[in-house]
Amino acid sequence: MPNGQWYPPEWPDRIRALAAGELVPATPKRAATVMLLRDGTDGPAVHMLRRRTSMAFAGGAYAYPGGGVDPRDDRPVGWAGPSLETWAARLGTDDTAVAQAVVCAAVRETFEEAGVLLAGPTADTVVGDTTGDDWEADRQGLVDRDLSFAQFLERRSLVLRSDLLGAWARWITPEFEQRRYDTWFFVAALPEGQRTRDVSTEADRTAWIRPAEAIAGYDKGELLMMPPTVATLRALEPHATVADTLAAASRQSLDPVLARARLEGGDVVLSWPGHEEFTKHVSRGGPR
Repeated sequence: MPNGQWYPPEWPDRIRALAAGELVPATPKRAATVMLLRDGTDGPAVHMLRRRTSMAFAGGAYAYPGGGVDPRDDRPVGWAGPSLETWAARLGTDDTAVAQAVVCAAVRETFEEAGVLLAGPTADTVVGDTTGDDWEADRQGLVDRDLSFAQFLERRSLVLRSDLLGAWARWITPEFEQRRYDTWFFVAALPEGQRTRDVSTEADRTAWIRPAEAIAGYDKGELLMMPPTVATLRALEPHATVADTLAAASRQSLDPVLARARLEGGDVVLSWPGHEEFTKHVSRGGPR
């Protein structure tokens, strides 16, 4: 039985065009995504969204809240937690502005797509219920880009709680894909007093699901997912509590994972280094 690996039908032709020098790779856009976690009676669950089938990129696939860096995400904000220099070293960049933008994007996108905000009035507090009309107006202002994240935090006298995030993985969209992202994956616990909301216009379903259950659905071909989602779920599965997961974040490799493609005769062999389960051999008749 085939699994639920997302595989666009146009990839083989684009891979062949890239190999022939007929395709210029797009520059990947920086992005961030957050695996929100909460403890349950049978272990941690992660918050997932199913992308609308109408979406140009990964339509119908399950993913986590996240998105691209806004050009304004590097503006000065109230900051709590590790320094920008520490974050830059962890994220693999020598530019503290890039580090701030990626962390800000992670927190901003989580609020935009799930209604959960990793920020508080002080360095050791977190906001409570964010479901009121005033919060929703600000969330929509961020979505519409009428409001920058820095303006939002300043207006509400909040500091970003970077210490509530743990960097987990980094994946770069293959060179032959039209829409490319350099994405950092983070883990975070759902703050006490907050709850996720189904507010993303890019998703038609949300769910709290144990990583093992999500993987089982993928293995049966019932849940469509991209390789980074599957790989991060498998990495989450061994941890018995949210606290254990957060503690493990510092031990996770952030070496970028980038798919490779080579031609073998008339076939394309597509692989993700270090993740052999995603390897596909693509003939003119389709993947196998």
